[in-house]
Amino acid sequence: MGEMREPLRELIDCGLPQALEVMGERWSFMILRASFNGLHHFEEFLSELGIARNILSNRLAKLVEHRILKREPCADDRRKIEYRLTDKGLDLLPAMIALRQWGQKYGAEFVTEDPVLVDERDRLPIGLVSILSHDGRILGPMDLNMIARADVGKRSDGSMAEAADGLARGDVVDLETAKRVAAG
Repeated sequence: MGEMREPLRELIDCGLPQALEVMGERWSFMILRASFNGLHHFEEFLSELGIARNILSNRLAKLVEHRILKREPCADDRRKIEYRLTDKGLDLLPAMIALRQWGQKYGAEFVTEDPVLVDERDRLPIGLVSILSHDGRILGPMDLNMIARADVGKRSDGSMAEAADGLARGDVVDLETAKRVAAG
C-alpha cells in the first residue's frame, strides 16, 4: 500500500494502537453502542447489556477518563449521574457503523438488521461506510498510498496538488459519478 510502510512496532506514532488502547475490547464498544441508542444511566447499561457491575464500572471510568463519555448530574435529580457522549465519542460513530456493517456482511450467520439505520431526511437505509478522498471520491485499497508528511500533495509526476474544500456534513454526493471518477 504505497511507497512507505508504517513502523509497525511503533505504538505511539499511529492512531490505531492508541484507539485500541482505549476501545480495544468488546464491552467498551457495547457501552458506546448503548450510548448511541440513548442510554445514559449506570442501571440502564447494567440491565440492557447484561454486563457485570464491576466490569461496567471499570469500562465507564475508562471511557470517561479518555473523554469519550462525560459524567454529569441528571437535570431532574442531581444525586443521579448521567453518562453522555462527548464530541470525541460522537466522532466514533462512523467507525462503529463500519464495524457493524462488516459484522453484518461477514458474521457467522447473515444478520438481518431490525431496526434499520436510516438517514433522517429520506428514511432510507444508509450506504456503506466508505473511504473518501479530500474531494469526495470513493477510494478503494488500490487508491491508497503511504508517503512521508513532507511529500503530501506532491504527485508522482512531481506536480503539486491543492486540497479541495472536501465534503461537509450534509453534502450530497452522486455515488455513481464518484465511482466512475474513482475507477478512472
